[in-house]
Amino acid sequence: MQDSVLSALYEQALQAAAHSYSPYSHFPVGAAVMTDDGTVFTGANIENRSFGLSNCAERSAIFAAVSAGYRTITAIAIAAPAADYPVGPCGACRQVISEFAAGDVPVWFGNTAATAVHTTVAKLYPFDSLHELAK
Repeated sequence: MQDSVLSALYEQALQAAAHSYSPYSHFPVGAAVMTDDGTVFTGANIENRSFGLSNCAERSAIFAAVSAGYRTITAIAIAAPAADYPVGPCGACRQVISEFAAGDVPVWFGNTAATAVHTTVAKLYPFDSLHELAK
């Protein structure tokens, strides 16, 4: 996948972060996922006073894609503009990402486009037994 496509996806994630509902952490996060036909879905983190009921941006974007009938994610971008450094997805998000994205799917995450980490699902989540179960 071309860097220009992933860069544009990161910009959409950054725009999604503006829609974050994060009155408790003050830590907005946005995510954008691309499906196998090029459709992009975005999501933002949505907090609740009971943090266990909160939802991360990555899962918000993936759940939107799945709710629209898509099952294959081909690229992921995550923006955390208030962070001091690139913050990767949490464990729960890595698990959900691996459900809908192959190991070679590119993942970009960061607090700015200039410092974004460029990796893959397999590098984020090594030894993923879910992909073995799907065989």
